Amino acid sequence: MRTTICDQVRESGKDVVIDHVAEDEDFCGHPTPKMYGFQSYISVPIFRPDGRFFGTLCALDPKPARLNTPETVGMFKLFADLIAFHLDTQERLKFGEAALEDERHTAQLREQFIAVLGHDLRNPLNAIAGGAKVLLKTPLSEQATPVVEMIQSSAVRMAGLIDNVMDFARGRLGGGLSLIRTVDPGLESTLKQIVTEARIAWPNRSIRCELTISRPVACDGARIAQMFSNLLANALTHGDPDGPVWVHARSDDSGFELSVANLGEPIPPDIVDRLFQPFSRASTEPGQQGLGLGLYIALEIARAHEGSLNVVSSPEETRFTFRMPNIPS
Repeated sequence: MRTTICDQVRESGKDVVIDHVAEDEDFCGHPTPKMYGFQSYISVPIFRPDGRFFGTLCALDPKPARLNTPETVGMFKLFADLIAFHLDTQERLKFGEAALEDERHTAQLREQFIAVLGHDLRNPLNAIAGGAKVLLKTPLSEQATPVVEMIQSSAVRMAGLIDNVMDFARGRLGGGLSLIRTVDPGLESTLKQIVTEARIAWPNRSIRCELTISRPVACDGARIAQMFSNLLANALTHGDPDGPVWVHARSDDSGFELSVANLGEPIPPDIVDRLFQPFSRASTEPGQQGLGLGLYIALEIARAHEGSLNVVSSPEETRFTFRMPNIPS
């Protein structure tokens, strides 16, 4: 048997306010006031924001009291709303924390898988690249030579993809990019080598190069080469296939600057905003190759050098520019 007035509030969803039980027509004969010994009573329902009933907010007194006033009833309703809001906030926070923990766990497993995958791909890839190099030193037919050269260039490109994957995994798992910054007198030669490799990989594309390294640059030459290779590959992949790609590099007393520009449709503003995020691409056209990590890794390399990497895309051209200040002596 239900003995409390709160049950009535639960069923009706309405407030119950009693100033004096003995004088109240509805509750003067009710068993609950006699059982619990009260003469004044107020109870308002607590509903969560989604409409679910939680309980009631009650107050009672053995003596009569003037409760049925707009001020008192309004105050109790306000407190009931505050309780409902607090309960809803706690519930949302609990679910949010659980979802965040699940997402973190999933992301960690994904990135660990990527790291293991990248590591395990190196051995067979090195075997392919080494085999192609040996074959190119042996007499080959006219038909076989370009095939072996294509295998070798594909192995080089795959090695770059693996490097990006490994760097991404290290960065996400807290290791960060490894960097050794020293004065590199051979930086210009390194950049020219990247251009030569790109011309071999894209024999039908025009790459116009202007390098003016007049001052020694303190950097990690291998990382700058990786960044440049990513930017150049991005321009060749997403730019106008009939237009040239321009490469400019210079160093002076203010620092080092490297830019890569291509013709083609401008990058939409919504894509520019997330262009340097992992797994993002400058183009959404189907059939585009790559993982979408090249620009992300390029930006991380720029930041590791205390530099910046920016993009400006217009109907005239799309240009990525890396700027790095000199290290104070």
